[in-house]
Amino acid sequence: LLVSKDLGKHLLEVEDLLQKHGLLEADICAQTERVQALNAAALKFSELEGYQPCDPQIICNRVNHVQTCLEELGEMAGKRRKELEDSRQLWAFFQEMEEAEAWIREKEQILAAKTCGRDLSSVLTLTSKHKSMLGELGNRRALLHQTMKRGEQLLAKKRFSPGGIQEKIREVRLRWKKLEEVTGLHQQRLQEALNFFQFSTETDDLVAWLQDTYRIVSSDDFGHDEHSTRALLRKHRAVVEEVEKHRAAVVALRKQLALLAPEHRQGVDVQIRVVEVEQLYGEVAEVAVLRRQWLQDALAVYRMFGEVHACEVWVDEKEQWLEKMEVPEELDEVEVVQHRFESLDQEMNSVMGRILDVNQVVQQLVEGGHPSSEEVRACQDHLNSRWNRVVELVEQKKGQLSSVLKIQNYLLEC
Repeated sequence: LLVSKDLGKHLLEVEDLLQKHGLLEADICAQTERVQALNAAALKFSELEGYQPCDPQIICNRVNHVQTCLEELGEMAGKRRKELEDSRQLWAFFQEMEEAEAWIREKEQILAAKTCGRDLSSVLTLTSKHKSMLGELGNRRALLHQTMKRGEQLLAKKRFSPGGIQEKIREVRLRWKKLEEVTGLHQQRLQEALNFFQFSTETDDLVAWLQDTYRIVSSDDFGHDEHSTRALLRKHRAVVEEVEKHRAAVVALRKQLALLAPEHRQGVDVQIRVVEVEQLYGEVAEVAVLRRQWLQDALAVYRMFGEVHACEVWVDEKEQWLEKMEVPEELDEVEVVQHRFESLDQEMNSVMGRILDVNQVVQQLVEGGHPSSEEVRACQDHLNSRWNRVVELVEQKKGQLSSVLKIQNYLLEC
């Protein structure tokens, strides 16, 4: 049993042989105690004095022979265990390498069947799974490194044919290298797909924002009075600021497109999409400028209407006063009225400045092609007509006052 050359042809068989060898070692151990007891009993006969049933030397030789055989048996058992344990290490190595190959084949099949996703959500999910696989790859790499190290240790012992071990290490190492290359390539494709779908999503978000902004800046609501128009103008300034902030994102689209993988950036659809975004942004910016001008014109119109109303209130008041006023004949009363006209002249100079401002605003609006040009012009004409009427009345009343003063001065001289 101990000189057998059967070291097993696979791990389970070696384990079985080791188990049987353990039983044999236990039997040897039990026999060792028996032999030692028998030897001790035999040696007593070699020590007898007087009658000796056997030559003491024969007894000693026999005891020594049995002891030597027992020791040789122990050495053979130890050698056999060592060989079986080395065989177990060898077949454990091959089994671990086969398990590693099976794991590599499984991952190769998974990677071969994997796609890169159809949208951003699916790509993110696949990327998360791939990260988990990279973690498994790292753990398996460490285990494989330990197994190969044990294989190299077996080679160093020179107890087995090196061909099978070296060939297995070389084969698994090549397959592992290929797996890492395929894994890296798949990770690169996932990253390229992630970049593309992120670019597409950001572009879609930008288009949606531009479309919403276009609806805002193309609104035909310019307010119904000065207060509402001012509020709209403030909101529009905020929108214009946002449009300006998004300019950098639109400009960056070309750079982002250039960074995509060739299979993504060379697509006709994505290139057309970028051009559409640039054109849409240009339209939004242009319409925003026009709306700002329209709001400013509307504000100018409402301001003008406010000025016109204020001036007409003043004109109405003075017109009614002038029409009802009767030039007095008494000198004292004439002087009072004359002082009033002096104050009126100052007021008229102030109002005239406001009317001139109104006329200037009207001229700018008409020349700018404002849609309310006719209404503005009619308002201007009405105000100027009313103003001219007041000027005529003032001149008329001043003429009457002048005549009365001449008469009164003549009477005083007389």
